[in-house]
Amino acid sequence: MKTLLDGLALENPLMVLMIGLCSACAVSTKFEGSFFMGVAVIFVLVMSNVIIAAIRKFIPDEVRIPIFIVVIASFVTIVDLVMKAYVPTIYAFLGVWIPLIVVNCIVLGRAEAFAYHNGILLSAADGLGMGIGYTIILSIMSVIRELFGTGQLQFLGATLVKFPDAYAPPNILVLFPGAFILFGLLMAGNLEINKRIRAAERRAA
Repeated sequence: MKTLLDGLALENPLMVLMIGLCSACAVSTKFEGSFFMGVAVIFVLVMSNVIIAAIRKFIPDEVRIPIFIVVIASFVTIVDLVMKAYVPTIYAFLGVWIPLIVVNCIVLGRAEAFAYHNGILLSAADGLGMGIGYTIILSIMSVIRELFGTGQLQFLGATLVKFPDAYAPPNILVLFPGAFILFGLLMAGNLEINKRIRAAERRAA
């Protein structure tokens, strides 16, 4: 359970490990795109971690990275084809970021740092925790950027929230500077949460 929960806050890939930032800043302008990107990363993380953990004893150390990439690329291809077939508008929005999951630092990093050294169940929990942690932060960023940057929040063609026409959205939120500012604020909040979690753990010990 700790392995699963660590990815949500204490070892959140975006807020703490600071990996996968390029895709996070690029796709977080729309909530629907961020949501599906998160789901894709969760699937690839869990499945690649499980496979790598299962075959880790048979992987020569000298060629482990190419093997990791082949395993990850197999699941990314599945995601790519499924999204292209069933959610083409989301697929078009995410564009190159779907195939680039193959070399996403989160996926490759967890394969190297965790799955290669641990069993199947722990590796699956690590992948799920890291994926959910990534998706939560990505979703928070996208909701704020889309809602306050455009004045409305949409999901699969449905308008979930819409501000009055008089609202003048600050364009900076949908630009990269806005993403960096928001990211910094979220990091500060996550740091405070982590401090409280660690303090509670010390008191419990």
